[in-house]
Amino acid sequence: MLDAATVVGQVTDPELPMVTLAELGIVRDVRQDGDGVLVTITPTYSGCPAMETIRADIAGALRRAGFERVEVRTVLAPAWTTDWISETGRRKLAEAGIAPPGPAPRRPAGPVPLTLTPRPSDLRCPRCGSADTEAVAAFGATACRELRRCRACREPFEHMKEI
Repeated sequence: MLDAATVVGQVTDPELPMVTLAELGIVRDVRQDGDGVLVTITPTYSGCPAMETIRADIAGALRRAGFERVEVRTVLAPAWTTDWISETGRRKLAEAGIAPPGPAPRRPAGPVPLTLTPRPSDLRCPRCGSADTEAVAAFGATACRELRRCRACREPFEHMKEI
């Protein structure tokens, strides 16, 4: 039997199946006690519609691996940030044609101010590497991604937003 952390470490994200939940930094902790497992996860944002599927995928993988008692807890603090994505996860995103996020914005503790103007970006095309890219739409296949286009190779691509 595999240990619980190894099993959980192999579960992929339902919206970004090229990366695991661990590579995305969503998995915060895995505690194993005999045949029981407690997994702690943090959503990429509080309204993420994939959380129910993520919980079910983790629980299903652990039960198939022989763990009878499985609990998946969601914690919101500290809030997830794209800085928690591993280098392996960033590489896999880029290989799949999704520009990985840059460093997350630094904010002081307390309320987060709402910014209505686009942030400057030196985002590079994941296909040709050109920095001559433009935003096409604020949202892609999921709320955490945007649609962009490379002016050099003319290919469209998605970018995972910095959070």
